[in-house]
Amino acid sequence: MEKIEREDIHIISRHSNWSERSIDKILKQEIYSNKQSWQKFLRLFFISLGISFTTAGIIFFFAYNWADLHKFIKIGLIEGLIVISTLTLLLSKVSLDIKKILLTGASVLVGVLFAVFGQIYQTGANAYDFFLGWTIFITLWVAISNFAPLWLIFITLINTTLILYTQQVAHDWSEVFVFTLLFIINILFLTTFLYGKKINKEIKIPIWFSNLIALTALSFSTLGIIFGIFDKTQKSFFILIIITSILYGIGIKYGLKVKSGFYLSIIPFSIIIIISALLIKISDGAGIFFIISLFVIGSVTLVIKNLIDLQKKWIN
Repeated sequence: MEKIEREDIHIISRHSNWSERSIDKILKQEIYSNKQSWQKFLRLFFISLGISFTTAGIIFFFAYNWADLHKFIKIGLIEGLIVISTLTLLLSKVSLDIKKILLTGASVLVGVLFAVFGQIYQTGANAYDFFLGWTIFITLWVAISNFAPLWLIFITLINTTLILYTQQVAHDWSEVFVFTLLFIINILFLTTFLYGKKINKEIKIPIWFSNLIALTALSFSTLGIIFGIFDKTQKSFFILIIITSILYGIGIKYGLKVKSGFYLSIIPFSIIIIISALLIKISDGAGIFFIISLFVIGSVTLVIKNLIDLQKKWIN
């Protein structure tokens, strides 16, 4: 049985004789956070904050005492912390949420271990090698964790690895091609999470997480198209235009289906930015900036008005 949403309660109350007392009761039971919920949130928040500060303290400890520590002590301390963290996960009887937070901290320590190893032995590897190794060695933990913050770290590492690879190795890749590749990768992650949640109810994908991935993907597509507008010699520009047009249409359709104002706002804003860049490209004089300003003000106002109208329609 799916949990009732706030919008469902508003719709039912408007089209029925549901009493205010009953509405208030169901809101308290199903929607509003109670004392136990706040206690759980604060407990997990302070545990996450503590692990974050502990990880940051470990990093600053190595930075401050680097010259005074033997190389085996440097590596041994990090490896010992990783082993302790993983053993705590396996042997302790703490809650699953706390274990996931500890696993996230251990994943960060893996990156610290790679950084310390590379600094000690001066491996001469490119920066993308560091992030690639970090990504590979936490992949299994990420896959079994079902924890959004850890997935966010993983996706960030993949994007960083690819960007650094294009800067240090693949010099012949154009900017538009790189942004197209990043756009496709993040869209694949977003699609997997959204539809995976429908297939398997145990998969928990917070709204903030899917929205952040969608915003990242749109940023890459917008930047890629802008680069292509000012340098049309790049062959992948038209491919990016076609892919973006199709996926933007699917995104608008999805936003209307799930009644999400987020997708119905970021996609039009991306289009507004792209059109503004196109106007700058085809213009010759400074007067075009006044026209662009009017266009941005008018288009943003129209988007906001449509969002407000849709919100009223969804509520009623």
